[in-house]
Amino acid sequence: MNLIELSQKEERLTSGHRLCAGCAEPLNAKLILAAIDEPVVIINATSCLEVATTIYPYTAWKVPWMHNAFENASATASGAIEAYKVLLRKKPVDRPDWAKKLPENIKFLVLGGDGGTYDIGLQSLSGALERGHQFLYVCYDNEAYMNTGNQRSGATPRGSHTTTSPAGKVQQGKKEFKKDLTAVIEGHHINYVAQSSISNFADLTRKAKRALEVEGPSFINLISPCQRSWGFDPSLTIRIADLAVQTNFWPLYEVDHGKFILNYEPKERKSMLEWFKSQKRFKHLLKSENEGLIQEIQEHVDKEFARIKKRAEECKK
Repeated sequence: MNLIELSQKEERLTSGHRLCAGCAEPLNAKLILAAIDEPVVIINATSCLEVATTIYPYTAWKVPWMHNAFENASATASGAIEAYKVLLRKKPVDRPDWAKKLPENIKFLVLGGDGGTYDIGLQSLSGALERGHQFLYVCYDNEAYMNTGNQRSGATPRGSHTTTSPAGKVQQGKKEFKKDLTAVIEGHHINYVAQSSISNFADLTRKAKRALEVEGPSFINLISPCQRSWGFDPSLTIRIADLAVQTNFWPLYEVDHGKFILNYEPKERKSMLEWFKSQKRFKHLLKSENEGLIQEIQEHVDKEFARIKKRAEECKK
């Protein structure tokens, strides 16, 4: 899908929402919705996206939309999907009045942040994936609980300053490495799992379309820069998202029916030092005494990218 085609699509998430300037979340949602031609129902976990797009009595959504708590968006989607299947089994004349003209090609899209996906919502997501419901789950990963003030999550990377993993004399930001949620989801043996970024709209929209084509549940993990808590100028959101890809911190890949495909490899990989310099949440790492920590994080990123590259090469054989 090219830019001209995207520009001609009806916007299903309108202006007037109250997300921050430079927020990646509405861009993610608009691109994914533009890739879906069919009618769509959205289930939205508690998050910045939920709060800022539906401040009562207003909504920025032009599609059916449901809000549920952090922990149960996938469970709610499961119920909605199965209820829809029951209605479809009935002849149109036998359906309730409100459902007589129900489309037979509705897609179900679940949206959740890293707090509602990596952590609090993982249990219901895991159950829904195991049961095999037909839906696409998209995680917009801004690497902390931003809706409640930037607390660390399982997605928060090592060394990042948050209000609950502060940089100071005792520790230099979060002590643990980021959870590899995409690998955790792949372990459920569903037919489609991917990572993408708004810095590559063609990659993201193609993956969204593919995710909704496969049988059963699918999952896309998106890097979602937060200018307010990461600490960068709001005009640089796309550049920051691209830098995550260019450093190999956020590789673009997909697993389609078990086939592992690396979608992009930078010709000249940028260093993690450049990534740290681009955001205030890492400013403490730039002190001379933290050179060893920077090197440790760089080695971890290089090791993980080498692992997935090797796996992709093996799948080509």
